[in-house]
Amino acid sequence: MLNIGQIKKLIGALFIMALLIFTSFPVRAAEDDLYDFLWLDPDKSVYVLQNKEFPKSKTQYVDIGYLSSLTPNFHDSRGANINIGHFFNEELGAEIIYNVYNNKNNASYDNVKRINGTVPFARKIDQSYGAAAIWSPFYGKINTFNKIYYFDFYFGLGVLKMNASSNATTATNVNADVFSDENYTAGLVKAGLKFHVNKRFHFVLEFQNIYYRAYGPIQANGKSLESNSDVILKMGISI
Repeated sequence: MLNIGQIKKLIGALFIMALLIFTSFPVRAAEDDLYDFLWLDPDKSVYVLQNKEFPKSKTQYVDIGYLSSLTPNFHDSRGANINIGHFFNEELGAEIIYNVYNNKNNASYDNVKRINGTVPFARKIDQSYGAAAIWSPFYGKINTFNKIYYFDFYFGLGVLKMNASSNATTATNVNADVFSDENYTAGLVKAGLKFHVNKRFHFVLEFQNIYYRAYGPIQANGKSLESNSDVILKMGISI
């Protein structure tokens, strides 16, 4: 379950993405559409997003970002994200992904130990790495203070190897708070907005969700589907 602070972070990130989409010019999915502007006054100058200002076909990119996890209840999780990708054409690409996390027990974790006299069950993701297919069918522009900014909207689907640790074997025992290493294969789903500064540099706001199956503190209950959500702010270069 997400706590109040994590829900606020998620709502804030989704609000930013929605605001950027709905305050932009219409998003285009193809370059060969034709428009008829005969209804405009003859002296009006109209600039139309007809051809892509920043084509992606046959390009490579490297992104480095700061990530913040929304899911953990009993620890704060921050980290770094690195992506290396290639676009085969204007819509389809592939990328290699690496995430590393820095975890620290938060006040909720300490309060449970102090007030209830027990250790809460917690799982920490240490790092994950893998690959994803990227689909970027939409692009658009935003006109702000008489300056046009271009962006791409993309989705990703992939597979990750995940290194984690949990106190499943010692949870509820306040005298033995021990985290043991765990390894999982996880599915990845993500979506993001890429803002182009120029043909080489860009910024990215991304939301990624990781799904995996794992045991809880009572293994007799079997494995359950778990997830971890991250918001990532990145900067990168394209070549």
